[in-house]
Amino acid sequence: MSKVAFFGKLWHCVFQFATSIKVVVMKRLLSKLINRALLSEPFGTVMCSEAAGVHSYSRRKLVVGLGNPGINGSRHSVGMAVLKALSDRLGVADSWRGDRHVSGEVIVSNIQDTQIVLLRPRLLMNINGVSVAKAAGKYSITPEDILLVHDDLDKPFGKLAMKQGGSARGHNGVRSCVDCLHTDVMLRLRVGIGRPTGKISVERHVLGHFSKEEQKVLSGVLEQCVDMVLYQLTDKEDVKAPPGGTPESQAGKQRERSRSPPKDTHGLT
Repeated sequence: MSKVAFFGKLWHCVFQFATSIKVVVMKRLLSKLINRALLSEPFGTVMCSEAAGVHSYSRRKLVVGLGNPGINGSRHSVGMAVLKALSDRLGVADSWRGDRHVSGEVIVSNIQDTQIVLLRPRLLMNINGVSVAKAAGKYSITPEDILLVHDDLDKPFGKLAMKQGGSARGHNGVRSCVDCLHTDVMLRLRVGIGRPTGKISVERHVLGHFSKEEQKVLSGVLEQCVDMVLYQLTDKEDVKAPPGGTPESQAGKQRERSRSPPKDTHGLT
């Protein structure tokens, strides 16, 4: 191969790479602009104005299932599936109601002395943060008391991890929440969906439904998710820790606890 041909191909590859980077940057910038445009007031201002009209509880927490509305059963919306399982466990599955003020569906319930607000955004994943910020403002909930449940490409299917704060790790829904709440301190339950195999694109993989083999153990995965969420919402002294132990609190360090997917009788783990 001649030098001209070599450098020609090299330039083509560099150009393609640069173009793809620009597209990603533009998409992120557009999402950020939409987030800001849909929030009529900054998160702190909304929180102050809404707080007066909400009954005061000693503790209040917000649990959010990130996802895309109308795409139930997709890997990307597994967070919403977890909230459905959670509402079933709490016996309030029939209490979901649309709330245009938060651009989502909500349930308000109680566990011990804590008021729990469950939220399923009705906005696309890339702007889920708008719904989260509105709900946090309406119910006067601080970012430290928000738990985000979302899919994670970098973890094998069914692998779970509870993580305190940190970067979005490429997840657009989490990035939107960080942008709208102006902080990254939110607790996250990351539900592994694994990366695509073969020639399947990442987009097709995350927007697609779980395979038949995955569906065999999905209900067990969702139950494990509910166990981990409830453990975070209740007094630790009164509740037995789920398998995997309790995350140790270390100043200045992120906390993360992982759990493996349940085994099934069909050989998939």
